[in-house]
Amino acid sequence: MATYNLDITKDHCPMTFVKTKIELAKLKEGDVLEVLLSEGEPLENVPRTTKEQGYNVLGVEPLEGSVYKVTIQK
Repeated sequence: MATYNLDITKDHCPMTFVKTKIELAKLKEGDVLEVLLSEGEPLENVPRTTKEQGYNVLGVEPLEGSVYKVTIQK
């Protein structure tokens, strides 16, 4: 199992989920993607949409200011 990182803090919907989905598609089953994103629409949409797509959201945690880390397992 490997862990990968994706920073989409400067992106806006719908590109936040598009970039997350592209990165998840590159991973092997069981790999983890840590996504840094901004609060608001990306924080609401990325975890919800990845769950709907069948991925396992392991956690959502606040980091610094309005930045959050969403941990997703393929």
